[in-house]
This record gives sequence, C-alpha cells and structure tokens, in this order.
Amino acid sequence: MPSSYPYVLLSAAVSLDGYLDDTTAERLLLSSPADFDRVDEVRASVDAILVGAGTIRADNPRLLVNSAERRATRVASGSPEYPLKVTVSASGELDPAANFWHTGGGKIVYTTEKGAERLRRTPVAADVVALGAELDWRALLTHLREARGVERLMVEGGGTIHTQLLQQGLADELQLVLAPLFVGDPDAPRLFGPGGYQGGRLRLLETRRIEDVVLMRYEPTAPGGGVLPSAADRHWLARACDLAAQCPPSETAFSVGAVVVAADGTELARGYSREGGDLVVHAEEAALAKIAPDDPRLASATVYSSLEPCTRRASRPMPCARLILAAGVRRVVTAWREPDTFVTGADGTGVLAAEGVDVVVLPEYEERAKAPNTHLSFR
Repeated sequence: MPSSYPYVLLSAAVSLDGYLDDTTAERLLLSSPADFDRVDEVRASVDAILVGAGTIRADNPRLLVNSAERRATRVASGSPEYPLKVTVSASGELDPAANFWHTGGGKIVYTTEKGAERLRRTPVAADVVALGAELDWRALLTHLREARGVERLMVEGGGTIHTQLLQQGLADELQLVLAPLFVGDPDAPRLFGPGGYQGGRLRLLETRRIEDVVLMRYEPTAPGGGVLPSAADRHWLARACDLAAQCPPSETAFSVGAVVVAADGTELARGYSREGGDLVVHAEEAALAKIAPDDPRLASATVYSSLEPCTRRASRPMPCARLILAAGVRRVVTAWREPDTFVTGADGTGVLAAEGVDVVVLPEYEERAKAPNTHLSFR
C-alpha cells in the first residue's frame, strides 16, 4: 500500500518569457502588491511552506504570514501561528544566519546522510531529517504528512524544485502568476528546466486578473505509471468517489463510482452503480460499456474505482475484475478494499495483480469512498 502525501501546491511568478528573476543583485519583483497579499492568504491556508536551499541563498526569504488577522485565524482554528517552514539541501550547506531560521515558527531541513553530517558541524535552528544517500521526494512528502501532520504544502521555489515535483507527478496544483514584462537574459533563472514531464494537458481551474498580473491555476490530468501514485491519480479517484454519491442506495450492493482515463489525461468514460435504472450494473461495468472494445487507448488507460473491482457476483456472469482484464486495462487505482459484507475474501486487488495489472490503493480516500455506504454493515 503506497504512502500518502500532502496536497502539493506550486506557487510562482514569472515574466512573459518564463523567467523567475533577472541577473542583477536585487530581486526582480514580478508580482503586484495585491498579488503579494494573495500569496499571504495562500500561506495562511497551508500547513507548511517549502523552498530550496538555493532560494534561501539567493533571496534570504522570511516566508511569513504577514497579516496579523490571518495569523489570529490560524491560532483560533488550532493551527500554529505560522506554517512549518521546510527546505531541502543535499549538501547541507546552509547559512545559519539566514532569515529563514530566525523568523516564524517551526523549521525542518531535509537532506542526505552526508548533508546531515555537515549540519551537525555547522548547525542551523531547525530539525534535520536525513533521507538517505540521495534526496527522495516521495520519502520527504511521506514524512511531512505522517510524521509532521502536513496536509497542505505550498512550494515557493526555486525552479529546480518545481521542475522535479512536476516531472515526478507529485504536484497537485500549479498557481502561476504572469507578469507583464520581459527579462530576455539567457543566464537568468527560469521556472521550468528541461527533462521528461508527464504527458497530457493540464486542466485550467481558474484565471484571475490581479492589478496588472494574471493568476492561472492548473491541475495535472495524466495518470501515474506503474504502482507509484501521482497527483493526477488523486484527482481522478476523488472524482470516482464523488460519482459513488450519485448511486441510488441499495441494501444488497455497494455504491461505487468509476472513471476510465487515457494515458494523456483524457477521460474516456465514467459510471456508477445502478446507473440509468439498471439495478445490478456495477460502476466499472457501466464505464467500460461506454468505450469501444477496440479503442487503442484502453491498453494504457487507468481505471479509477472508489471500491476495488469485484471478483464474484450473482447478478452478471463476469465480475468487474474480469471485465477490466478483458478490456486490456493494465492499471487500476482504488480507495477501499472490499469488505466481507456481501462476498467473503473478494480480493479484487489480488486477482488483478496476479494477472500483471498494476494496482494502486490510496487509503486517504477510503472514508470518502465509504461515505455513500454508511447504511450498510461493514468492517
């Protein structure tokens, strides 16, 4: 079962030609005053803010929630006055005098074993977590959520970190502010570097004019690969859980939602239990029936189902796990393992895995998948 990660929000402002800064000694201010206030509002809404060691060296940021009213609201809700401040440094080469360590609340440094040795010799005012011989973003995110209780993480740079998180499919949302100016210096830092990104188009969530800049919010759509979950997997599984809530309730069957998504993030079909008045149709069955059996995209598609696909059923000759195999789908993401309420020892995950299907279970969505089924008895 994979570990769970915080919701990862990337935040950046860029010039029209895609630069984060210029090459002068002073930091280039790309945002407007109103947008700086918006960023402050976003900071107040998260549990932790992360920047790379390069950003600390270049900008010497404090990373505070500046609004006293927003800080008071955080405290009233039971949160610390300031979000946890996080940085990442493979080398452990950090300036103990930087503003980062001496303002705000708690701080944490993620580093390598070698970097941790350096920080023992030249300590900073922060907790130090060594992730091993190399930095591992999945291990870092797992530790933040499971050891530090971080549910929402805001990442403010730099470009290398934004690039790595997007390339590894770990960014849930990109908040990009476009400033009306050009930098044009090839030596200036850019937001995104070269390399292999996930395929498909990002989904536009919002555009907003803020004085003379424009905020654009995007979320990824392309499913992950293999058994490693991606941020887009979480978006699609949440949609499947929402579909489960549309099911007509039943005393003899679960309410389940399913979505089939192509490798490029295109939604192929969706379905839910008892859809269209068919009292025995299952969610995966309803979704797959809407796709042509010879659709070449099925072989690289992912099926998202709020409950693991069934292995035995009385209502139809072929259970959903077999329907998925017959369709040629090789990847399934689900939220909840089927309990013994109606079938003992169903194990759809095991049946699919035995046939070479990559099955990902995201346990953080289990309660959401159970919600439409609370009238049933299950363990």
